[in-house]
Amino acid sequence: MSKATSRCIIKVCLVEDDLAFQNALAEALHDTPDMQLQSVASSRGQGLEMLAQPPADVLLVDLGLPDGSGIDIIRAASERWPQCNIMVSTAFGGEMHVMHSLEAGATGYLLKDSAPHNIVSEIRLLHQGGSPISPLIARQLLMRFRQKSPPVPNLPLPPQATLSTRERQVLDYITKGFTADEIAALMSVSRHTVRTFVRRVYTKLAVSSKAEAIHEAIQQGLLRP
Repeated sequence: MSKATSRCIIKVCLVEDDLAFQNALAEALHDTPDMQLQSVASSRGQGLEMLAQPPADVLLVDLGLPDGSGIDIIRAASERWPQCNIMVSTAFGGEMHVMHSLEAGATGYLLKDSAPHNIVSEIRLLHQGGSPISPLIARQLLMRFRQKSPPVPNLPLPPQATLSTRERQVLDYITKGFTADEIAALMSVSRHTVRTFVRRVYTKLAVSSKAEAIHEAIQQGLLRP
């Protein structure tokens, strides 16, 4: 069995009016064993007609088409080919184009500054469940998120438990794994006294186990992680 037939073939459709880019990508796909260029359209109208065919696995769409916007194709493909992964490949990097494309159903957005073999890798990533986005576009999205996110309120810190010197000493020992008998010997007190200190520590930290006591003490800054 050949390498091409022993794996799942990713069927790709392309809507692109730039013939040089179209031919370069078609050649790169032809040289990729696990991909097949199923159909090519050069306009908005041809792209919409292409959706009457069996669905592809990945649809690459340019936005600036001679007879309209590629966003119309993205929106239609999301309805007619719901299982298809749609990725924009365009020279338009404006925020409006990006947001409208994502809202229409695109899950990837690449600027035309990548070599065809890199785009092939991004197609594979998209098919595997990823969302390839050019770094410049990703930065725009992050900036938009930061601008729209409400500021995090300065919440008051929880009050720190007040432990006596002996209680802190017991807490330190139990954190290090010493048993009650060992702690009693180290502190020159009885086992009963150690247990009394432990109960006080648990009560002040509002916990009921050693693990909870250690976690809460770290959270309150009483212990170093």
